Amino acid sequence: MIDCETIPGKLIDMFIIILNLIVCATFVIDTYPIAESTRQLLIKIEIVIVAFFIIEYIARLYGARNKLKHIADIYSVIDLIAILPIFALFFPLNIGFLKIIRIFRMLRIFRFLRFTADPHFFFGTITVHLLKVVRLAITILLIFFISSGLFFQVESSINPEVNTFGDAFYYTVVTLTTVGFGDILPVSTAGRMVTVIMIISGIILIPWQGSQIVKEWIHKRKKDITCPNCGLRYHDADASHCKSCGHVIYQAYED
Repeated sequence: MIDCETIPGKLIDMFIIILNLIVCATFVIDTYPIAESTRQLLIKIEIVIVAFFIIEYIARLYGARNKLKHIADIYSVIDLIAILPIFALFFPLNIGFLKIIRIFRMLRIFRFLRFTADPHFFFGTITVHLLKVVRLAITILLIFFISSGLFFQVESSINPEVNTFGDAFYYTVVTLTTVGFGDILPVSTAGRMVTVIMIISGIILIPWQGSQIVKEWIHKRKKDITCPNCGLRYHDADASHCKSCGHVIYQAYED
């Protein structure tokens, strides 16, 4: 059952999206020098939001026909990653493990991928072309956010130029756009590795998503029909035969 097929489902999806935005915002705000009272408030907000994530996870698991397959599903794994870091607040942990937990908190942004899994978006069915545009925008957002978060985690304690998430985000934008002012540089091996990973991700994922949009533009005026003989997909609107093998294809026309 697709979430957005009912009005309550649409409202729930919108509510979950808002919670995702808030939990990502708390991660960013937590990297700035703020009062301890504000930090405690952020923790309370995070606990409440993750409680909703737990309820959502249990509800999806309960409604799944194949529960083992659901648990192994990539979106369920992402949901679990979004939940687990909250339990670190209730147990004494060493500093190294806390850094790992903070990275898991940052990965909660991957939850946005669930809402672009198919054309049934949270407002209803959208065109495949628009869905691919949305996926491209979210891919760019993910690359920038994850890269900035990772760079902040590995550099903030040793790099005097990286004090907040904003500094790391600035470095990510400058690096991925190949501007390279050089005012912020990685000083650790981990920082250099994160930089390499972010650049490789940017030059692979963004052009690939963009090519999907261009491909959709090219096929926009063609009929999405697959030739039963050779498997060629997309044919001219007035085609009666496959242009690859000459096999007769079916075309439906309105009277």
